[in-house]
Amino acid sequence: MLKKGLSLLLVALHVSVALMASSPKKPYDEGMWLPILLNYDEMKTLGLKLSPEEIYDVNNSSLKDAIINFGGFCTGEIVSDKGMIFTNHHCGYDGIQSVSTVEKNHLKDGFWASSYEEEIPIEGLFAKFLIRIEDVSDKINKELGDLKMQDRSKKATELMKQMEEEMSKDNEGYEVDVKPFFDYNQFFLFVYEKYDDIRLVGTPPEAIGKFGGDTDNWMWPRHTGDFSIFRVYASKDNKPAKYSKDNVPYRPKHHLPVSINGVKKGDFAMVMGYPGSTDRYLSSYGVEHQIETFNPLFVEMRDARLKTWRKFMDADPKVRLQYASKFASTANYWKYFIGQTKGLKRLHVYEQKQKEEEEFENWVAKDASRQKEYGEAMDMLEKGYKDKETLTRGLILFTQGARAVEAMTLVNMLSAYAQGQVPAENVQETIEKHFKDYNKETDQALFATMLKKYKEVLDRPENSVLPTPSIYTMIDTAYNGDYEKFAQAAYDSSFLTSKEGVESMMKSMDQQKMGDDLLVQSMNSFTQAFLQVRASGAESQAIIDEGNRLYVKGILERNTALPEKEQQKFYPNANFTMRLTYGTVKDYFPGDAMFYSYYTTAQGLLQKEDPKNPEFVLPKEVKEKVVAKDYGRYADVNGQLRIGFLTNNDITGGNSGSPVINANGELIGLAFDGNWEAMSGDIAFEPNLQRCINVDVRYLLWLIDNVYGCKHIINELDIVEGKKAKGKPYEALMPKKY
Repeated sequence: MLKKGLSLLLVALHVSVALMASSPKKPYDEGMWLPILLNYDEMKTLGLKLSPEEIYDVNNSSLKDAIINFGGFCTGEIVSDKGMIFTNHHCGYDGIQSVSTVEKNHLKDGFWASSYEEEIPIEGLFAKFLIRIEDVSDKINKELGDLKMQDRSKKATELMKQMEEEMSKDNEGYEVDVKPFFDYNQFFLFVYEKYDDIRLVGTPPEAIGKFGGDTDNWMWPRHTGDFSIFRVYASKDNKPAKYSKDNVPYRPKHHLPVSINGVKKGDFAMVMGYPGSTDRYLSSYGVEHQIETFNPLFVEMRDARLKTWRKFMDADPKVRLQYASKFASTANYWKYFIGQTKGLKRLHVYEQKQKEEEEFENWVAKDASRQKEYGEAMDMLEKGYKDKETLTRGLILFTQGARAVEAMTLVNMLSAYAQGQVPAENVQETIEKHFKDYNKETDQALFATMLKKYKEVLDRPENSVLPTPSIYTMIDTAYNGDYEKFAQAAYDSSFLTSKEGVESMMKSMDQQKMGDDLLVQSMNSFTQAFLQVRASGAESQAIIDEGNRLYVKGILERNTALPEKEQQKFYPNANFTMRLTYGTVKDYFPGDAMFYSYYTTAQGLLQKEDPKNPEFVLPKEVKEKVVAKDYGRYADVNGQLRIGFLTNNDITGGNSGSPVINANGELIGLAFDGNWEAMSGDIAFEPNLQRCINVDVRYLLWLIDNVYGCKHIINELDIVEGKKAKGKPYEALMPKKY
């Protein structure tokens, strides 16, 4: 699943527009485009029926007004004139868990509000609507001159903050955010309107919303009903307002009609949303670093955490609920980085990057002025990544090891509070949320596991230069190296393991008691070790940033010198700003002698069902309808109920919940995942393999309507029903020859 996510540099301020307008060698294979910079001619060639203004317009309603930043980590879409939101189940997962109890477990049993009064407020959840985008590159770049990357980013950050403050005065009631693009050479200003009263309307049981669990995560074929429903509330004058019983459903500028006409292979499809992070311009040295250094250790550390949590979750329903969201988010990118490593190797991305760099160096060598400007770029990258290995290992040990222990995460917060950096109300809010989903025994076991794993990694020859946290000296001398014994002593005596203990410390801030606490000593020890590594490795990242700046600048300069018909299209890396990607409904060949259809059906639910496996339990009410083939108007022309479908849209983390929109601007599905064979896609897009996995809107409507009987939700939607797209059964989809 794609829940949660560097940039490239331009030669000139507006070269991106020129590049986008050029004729690419590979049409619509990839690209996460800002909605103000699109190639509409190409989109129309693929079948788009909308005008540019119907997609993005500042003065009139357009598609952009129906797309929301959902909570700062996902995407959602407005689907009714009463502010109803569709997004993914895994995007709503944390919010659903937060309002669940063992007695009323909305994750396990699902939830459907029958009226506005029954809709449940989700504390901390918000929806942000994009109002407008403005190119402010000229204003910022004139202050930057020819500064190198380290000074450039620092100065630009100051200028962006200053601009945000100034623009906020002129846009009262709105949020202003200035973002860098293309390695701090282009800058766009985004104005948002943020709504903080978001309420849960409905969600299927976890057995549907997460059908297939970790086994099917990132996989195709897929049969997951990955959706949940929320609603935006506003003041009576339709303005943002904190939660109040007096608030009313939000009246949107635009909402998406919902089409149940279905899709067929080759149909136009676009995705609008908030992709989080990509690194498409990573060098071969960066790819090697990812494969050999970052990914393996990241996966290893998270694997140890997941195994510990799973043991306690399986033994206690309360712990299972408390840790459900934490486990899901941790497991998501644990599996992702396993897949990314396999994909990078399988698709020979390292070798591809080396070939590109060889061409770059040959181009540089042909001109003295280019040698002067770009001649050191590759040497910088080679040195930077070599020097960065120690920093990366230290960073992962700290973030995925020490900071994985929940009790120790409170140490820094209390320290900041003691120094007056965090107000008491913020600390209290964190404490309340922390202990609601905290289990002392589970965390103690994880602490012992982490201590052992951390030391095991430190003892490897390649990590000999990493400092050993001083706490290990105490464990060895006072506890004979027994990590379980030390963990028991720490958790028996620490004030950090109970809400009462932390609140008491907040009142007294007894420095002696805090200093004597074994968990505080442990966290301070790990922090000091990490700070030592970070200080010694800071220069390596600066070298990498400057090397990459020069390399990408050279790539783009070389591109603009080519005849227009030979130029490639370039787009900025994702940075959680609104993007649009367009393409078609499409199947693919995942491997030799293998073919995957572009859609799955409800029959796959029966084929995968396993009552003994919690990941593949099929709720009785769903199974009965599927066995009877009771699909009503949501069936395709062959009488089948489609569950998911594939497109070649270019998405990544943050796009979860994004609407899949047809040529007429109608909702046809929800994007929720990428495919296993293309997990290297954030670094290198592979058009023959990379696919966007979407839940078919007809499946979620069938569940809402035919299975759970929520006619009031269906009646609130603008459903488009007419001529249905013709579909073919699987046997007809198989190619005649490979």
